[in-house]
Amino acid sequence: MSQVDSGRAGSGRRAPARVAKRGTGQNQTGAGWLFVSPMLIILGIFLAIPIVMALWVSFTDWNGRGNPFGSRVNFVGAENYTSLLTEQGLSRQDFMLSMRNTFYYVLGVVPVQTALALLLAVIVNQKFLKGRTFFRTAFYFPSVVSSVAISLVFVYLFTGTGAINTILSKVGVIGPNWLDDPRGVIHIIGEKVGLWSIDAPPSALASTEVMNLSLWEWFKGPSVALSTIMIQVIWTTAGTFMLMFLAALQDLPAEVEEAAMVDGANRRQRFMNVTVPHLRPTIFLVLTLGIIGTWQVFDQMYVMTQGGPAKTTLTPAYLSYAAAFRQQQWGEGAAIAFILFALIFLLTSIQRYLLRDKDEVAKKKATKAQAKAAKAKGALA
Repeated sequence: MSQVDSGRAGSGRRAPARVAKRGTGQNQTGAGWLFVSPMLIILGIFLAIPIVMALWVSFTDWNGRGNPFGSRVNFVGAENYTSLLTEQGLSRQDFMLSMRNTFYYVLGVVPVQTALALLLAVIVNQKFLKGRTFFRTAFYFPSVVSSVAISLVFVYLFTGTGAINTILSKVGVIGPNWLDDPRGVIHIIGEKVGLWSIDAPPSALASTEVMNLSLWEWFKGPSVALSTIMIQVIWTTAGTFMLMFLAALQDLPAEVEEAAMVDGANRRQRFMNVTVPHLRPTIFLVLTLGIIGTWQVFDQMYVMTQGGPAKTTLTPAYLSYAAAFRQQQWGEGAAIAFILFALIFLLTSIQRYLLRDKDEVAKKKATKAQAKAAKAKGALA
């Protein structure tokens, strides 16, 4: 037999093997889809379909009664969105108040809870600390308890005659009515140092309006009531993020820190130049979860203040609930939810860009440049 015939015979014998492998791969793909199909169906029914329905409701005047896809429901287009963002009125004013409140809430909670969680993680990670397991459990315990239960406890602690004011009175300090005080912290500080009077604000700030609120209202700062809720949230969530930082610290190679010690780096230098760079992914995760959680805050406002006093604890999530379930304006409530989703997505994208690994980005760019150069060189050849 010639070499050509031998080659043809060999190729004829190998062909069925290829067909069998291709059939095996298709069977495996089908089996994979079969195994994941129950979860895909569940996600579709309880996640994807409700999101699509809510998006449709945000473009209608549905009042919560009957079928949102029925003929009695009117399609109003972007009217629910424009009433919140551009049109003068109570809806826009309340939405801007909720945005201002949540801005100060995020600004006050996220950095403090991140720094506190990192500090606690560093403390309980020390080998010389006795009872580390106890302290880890104690710091994490508030995160396990229901947020509603903790909120109720804080309501009793921060009432006018509660435990906090009782303790303050022992040292000669008269505490405020914490959860009933609408005054802004920045306004109070400015009055204490003599910059202005809360009852007679500067005319330039009081007369200039931006998005339905005066500059005096925008620069009010968190109210005393909102500051109380911020304290409660920081105390509750720091333990969860502490565990994340603790896991990252325990994953830090000991030889790296030992090499820094051999090079003469002190404790602060080792922490800033060795530990913190190693914690970059965890810091990004904690900040992302913190931003998402704080912009979605609802439980504490619902239990402790109901958006008061004077709407200083009103948030987009609570406003969405109030518009839908109390005022029966489900289209406006759904619109607030989707605006909040877009805002959170934008903020997390910006954060992702700012906290990106610049060395990794530079390496990817260099790899792409080398690939282009090699491709161009091959084309010329």
